Amino acid sequence: MVHELLEEGLPLFVMGPCGIESEELVFEVAGFVNRLRNKYSNRAVFVFKSSFTKDNRTSHGSWAGPGLDEGLRILEAAGNRYDLPLITDIHIASQAAPVAEVCHMIQIPAFLCRQTSLLDAAGKTGIPVNVKKGQFMAPENMQGAVEKLRAAGCPLVFLTERGSFFGYGDLVVDMRSLAVMNRLCDGVIMDITHSLQKPGAAGRITGGDRSFAVQMARASAAWGIRGMFLEVHPQPEIALSDSAVMLNFEDAETVLDAALLHWEGCSHEL
Repeated sequence: MVHELLEEGLPLFVMGPCGIESEELVFEVAGFVNRLRNKYSNRAVFVFKSSFTKDNRTSHGSWAGPGLDEGLRILEAAGNRYDLPLITDIHIASQAAPVAEVCHMIQIPAFLCRQTSLLDAAGKTGIPVNVKKGQFMAPENMQGAVEKLRAAGCPLVFLTERGSFFGYGDLVVDMRSLAVMNRLCDGVIMDITHSLQKPGAAGRITGGDRSFAVQMARASAAWGIRGMFLEVHPQPEIALSDSAVMLNFEDAETVLDAALLHWEGCSHEL
């Protein structure tokens, strides 16, 4: 499913709530993503994403999600209802095979981008893998992750830029990394919302500033990247994860419009 969509060469949008808070939420956001797919049917490709476990949390008491079995059940149900391709994160090697039975792509979290056993297991599933660049990694050093996946048999490897640590409580995006990583893989994705985080800046939770989302999308699209990652939620202010940077439906659509306007006016050469 994903292979055929990606071959069309259209901009790729990976969208969904940060975590699977409930079946109702997942279905609501999946329905929104489906509406976007219908609206932009000849201009973009959409993949639905949400995490069954949020394993990297600031506080011990932070919400972490429903877990593997229940999370995959909910994702599969939403994917079937709206005929959406799916992607989700894995955190340990044993999760790769069951996730590949439900999802069309696997995502490797940024803090785990160097984990050989995780990359090997993901690559052996035979489906595309998206690796988020660690906030501590130079873009050229992501070559190791790509080589591990390809050695394991991964058919398509994507790398995602999500910002680099700027001191202890902020992230910045060096747009040059988009061109550097593009030479290493099959396509670069810009994580619009996570790159606007301020890790730990809100005390026991991660802060951030979503107000820069449109500008980040415009700049990224102008660089000619392959796709964008956007976390969306009907009420971001009450979201159980990433509430400071997730976008509501109206703002997400505004970002899409801005991104596509710049995408379609660029040469797409990194």
